[in-house]
Amino acid sequence: MRILFSFFLALGLGLAAADRVQEPGANLPAQTIGPNDLVSVAVYASPELTRTVRVGADGMLRLPMVKQRIKADGLLPVDLEAAIAGALSGEQILVDPVVTVTIAEYHSRPISVAGAVKNPVTFQAAGPVTLLDALTRAGGFSPDAGPEILVSRVQPGEDGSPTALVQRIPVKSLIDAADPDANLRLTGGEEIRVPEIGKVYVVGTVRKPGAYTVQNTSETTVLQMLALAEGLAPFAAKQAFIYRQEGLASSKQEIAIELSKILARKAPDVPLQPNDILYIPDNSGRRITVGALEKIAGFGSATASGLLIWRR
Repeated sequence: MRILFSFFLALGLGLAAADRVQEPGANLPAQTIGPNDLVSVAVYASPELTRTVRVGADGMLRLPMVKQRIKADGLLPVDLEAAIAGALSGEQILVDPVVTVTIAEYHSRPISVAGAVKNPVTFQAAGPVTLLDALTRAGGFSPDAGPEILVSRVQPGEDGSPTALVQRIPVKSLIDAADPDANLRLTGGEEIRVPEIGKVYVVGTVRKPGAYTVQNTSETTVLQMLALAEGLAPFAAKQAFIYRQEGLASSKQEIAIELSKILARKAPDVPLQPNDILYIPDNSGRRITVGALEKIAGFGSATASGLLIWRR
């Protein structure tokens, strides 16, 4: 009896060890396979067919001794197992093959995080990933982060062609958990951009010229910027100018405003947009050229030009 017990115990341990030998290395969460993914293919009792193979850029898989290429793109590991087994038996390489497929590395599910984050990063969505997870990998927001996050993903359109879909996620809703739906689930292929907060550049005859951040563009006006700049300096002119970028063109639009009437409450306050230059000349009649204003304001690199960035 002891001999039989020892025999069956040794047999069980041997089978368990055999199972461990057949098990491939990494086994990431089962998701659909894509181009350039690395898969481990194990064929029972066929070491010449057991190997790690990378899926081609066209989504096809090539195995030794198998003439036909096997489509792997869009399949789950269990579906690819059936496809490989069918190819082996169809070409009469094996009679009844037992195939195991596991994922070693994902390369078809990149998620990129760029913009106003501490460490821009691109990583693979090997498992469930949320928007907060992705931002954490990027080290969180930088001090210049704006109030919104842009999440771009490509989805098939009505005609089947890829269409880019952009979602705007308010930072406050995401961080304060006011809206649980704001913490999007990411599956790979998303681009996350955190735009920098808008700035308005106040230059000319003011007490504190500088670049001032704009938290809410709908409430930013000339009077507010003058208040942040601590008011007009002596000998300021009665008329001011706003220089604004015209779309994607390099030219600037000049908008004249009657500053004295606004201060006297005889004209409505004028709203400002991010990247506007508010220029207040002196009363000598001399004006700085637009090129000189751009050098002073920096247009996105205010700190490099020596201006201080003040926050509201």
